[in-house]
Amino acid sequence: MKTHLNTLYVTTQGSYLAKQGQAVQVRVDGKPRAHLPLHNLEGIVCFGRVGCSPALLGACADRGVAISFLTENGRYLASVRGASHGNVLVRRRQYRLADDPEVALEVARRVVLAKVANARSVLLRAIRDAEDDPDRVSVLRHASNRLSASIHELRSAETLDSVRGLEGEAATHYFNAFNALLSNPTAADSFRFVRRSRRPPLDPINALISFIYTLLLHDTRSACEAVGLDPCVGFLHADRPGKPSLALDLMEELRAYVADRLAFSLINRRQVLATGFRRLDNGAVVMDEATRKAVLVAYQQRKRDTLTHPVLAEQTVVGMIPHLQALLLVRWLRDDLDAYPPFLWKG
Repeated sequence: MKTHLNTLYVTTQGSYLAKQGQAVQVRVDGKPRAHLPLHNLEGIVCFGRVGCSPALLGACADRGVAISFLTENGRYLASVRGASHGNVLVRRRQYRLADDPEVALEVARRVVLAKVANARSVLLRAIRDAEDDPDRVSVLRHASNRLSASIHELRSAETLDSVRGLEGEAATHYFNAFNALLSNPTAADSFRFVRRSRRPPLDPINALISFIYTLLLHDTRSACEAVGLDPCVGFLHADRPGKPSLALDLMEELRAYVADRLAFSLINRRQVLATGFRRLDNGAVVMDEATRKAVLVAYQQRKRDTLTHPVLAEQTVVGMIPHLQALLLVRWLRDDLDAYPPFLWKG
């Protein structure tokens, strides 16, 4: 259980939340584990098998404390909200600012800068790990230098289209170094990266990273829903019916740190093998059931890894980062922050 920015996160399976006086009591196996005054809470987010008493639901509704229920994996299920106008005001401001070209440019620039910087950090970490392999180090260093140049160019980008163009350019340099991230010689042959293919993925490495990106998108969309944001109205990604643009915005900051690092760790440690993928008649490559299960288990373990959040300076877990970033975005929308602070990993 974690409390971040006045939001209570309950991740312990089998927990039960009850009202005790003017506070919420968290019970595990019938024993009290935490006691928090309701007036200190803006929201409660429950992951997986977490129950709530009717009395607590009513008290939270009266006080405008939203209770959101997500699966243990972070997929949004439902929310209980009272007659609170906070979410309406936040969403109206979200819509207004998303339509402001200057504001959209500033937020998009910050998101893409964080995405490129985090990708560069992944490459720099790989350089340290590959110091005995000069060929890999050369490729990785060249790509990291190109990303440094992209960061410099992004800082002076003056239009949203130029930000998107520089993002695509940086992604090309990053993907060009993918094969150098493969440290296992056997895996390097089986998971060789040629080009990015999405719908459908045409080789095992694309199938793997696309699957993990899908899991990450579920988490960022759940985070938006849980804090009252509209996941379909973003700043970087263009609006399209059914497209979770804001969730995709938040996801960009986390692709390299959360998803790509996990994918290459699974390959290099041979936890995922090329034999666990099969090609369909249309050319698409998909994982078999055992491989999919292994990836899901590894993803959940990855979400339990601890780190110090670079903005909040608090100890947290990887799985909470989307929710913390969504809350920081809400704080910016409410003018509690001068600017939205994206997630930057100091690798």
